[in-house]
Amino acid sequence: MRRPLLALLAAAASAALALPLASPAIATEQPRPGSPAFLARDLQNITDSYGRILGPGGQVANPAYVPSLLTQVPLTYVTQMLAQLATPTRLALTAGALVPGWNVGNPLRAGWNGSRGTSQRVAFLNRYGAQLRGTVYAPRPGAKDPYTGAPLTSPYPGVVITPGSIQGSEGMYVWLAQDLAERGYVVLTYDVQGEGTSETLPHTAGGELPFCNPLAAPVDGNMLGCPGVPFQQAANFTTGTSDALDYFLSPANPYAALLDRTPDSRTVTPGRTSKVAIIGHSLGAAAVSEVQATDPRVEAVVALDKLRGGTAGPVPAVPALAVQSEYFLLPSLATSTPDPGQERATGYDAWVAAGKDALLVVPRASTHLEYTDIPLVLPASRYGQALTSVYVQAFLDRYLKHTGSDASLVGTTFRYLEPRGNKVWAPVTLDRDGNLSVYYCSAYSIHSGADSSGPLLTDGDLNGVGCGA
Repeated sequence: MRRPLLALLAAAASAALALPLASPAIATEQPRPGSPAFLARDLQNITDSYGRILGPGGQVANPAYVPSLLTQVPLTYVTQMLAQLATPTRLALTAGALVPGWNVGNPLRAGWNGSRGTSQRVAFLNRYGAQLRGTVYAPRPGAKDPYTGAPLTSPYPGVVITPGSIQGSEGMYVWLAQDLAERGYVVLTYDVQGEGTSETLPHTAGGELPFCNPLAAPVDGNMLGCPGVPFQQAANFTTGTSDALDYFLSPANPYAALLDRTPDSRTVTPGRTSKVAIIGHSLGAAAVSEVQATDPRVEAVVALDKLRGGTAGPVPAVPALAVQSEYFLLPSLATSTPDPGQERATGYDAWVAAGKDALLVVPRASTHLEYTDIPLVLPASRYGQALTSVYVQAFLDRYLKHTGSDASLVGTTFRYLEPRGNKVWAPVTLDRDGNLSVYYCSAYSIHSGADSSGPLLTDGDLNGVGCGA
């Protein structure tokens, strides 16, 4: 298997000199497992799962990428070190704070602040006294929607984004925060305790010095009596999401005056009228799945690999968008035809059973890393991130702004503005069928009422793979 895979990856690198194509060709019919057609399609899918790095217009092919990276890595690192030196009792002993480039995100987005939107770095204490660091993004005063040309006027709905685990950091999710902010949302990205640039240890004794007693009784689902330690535990992400919401909705938020605080009279969930959504990736996705069930401030949820729910999972309470991947960290050859309904089972089916609106999207050739901007290492597809952003925008427009149409959720062609470097954002046309999985079902279940542009949607299969009942 190794030789064909390496050969295909080399071919992909050569093809990267071509212009970017938003809809890579791949057969959608299901060939017989083990047949040459099955193997060829699977190898093509694996090759395309490295598209962000090696694909046409990707990181290797874009001449602006490496120069931008070489500029942004030291700038980001020095900025983080200066912030750490300014708060010596708030130590971030993390990969995001200590490894140059870990938190740089997509360097092609440099220049966004002030030209396409506005952002401010922030810091706040979690319930254990540990300092969490983040960034708040908002529309630029006087800006227009870059897609429609319509003026953006406050107040705006709010979004809080919780990162993934294994040292995920907020810089990896700047793409989604910026995309939403320039379309009329106020967005907070942050690092949970022990990740990115957030503090590692709690301050359970109060004051500026970190302190905890690992022998004390665990609280809030923590593994030890030292809250937030180790960082790799679900409690850091659930409490992190709730504490981030507290800060985001407080006067301390530098863009608090831009948030829409008027009760939402068109909400589809009685009692949930705050016009706030939460988004999470990986363990952050599991966390937002939990928080949506109990926090009345949340009106919609987006889970990026994967939505959780079911008999032993969170109770579905608000509309949910689940974006889920074909592969985990590395792609692998399929030995049989995958179950097309596999990605329904983690949470989408629970939402359908509960009668809650839900949308399931599985990008083609996607990995668990689609949703994190990481430079030049680890696989992700060429357009999975763009497709995800388009669906998140359309989903939140429908359930927070009530301006999006159902047609935008089930459309077949989408337009996306992609950063190319040097403050250039270029349009890309995304063909839905060419960018959705040919192995796994993408589906929708929408029963909250027809929009002004068409009839009521009910239950359907987006990509024709066969979603089952």
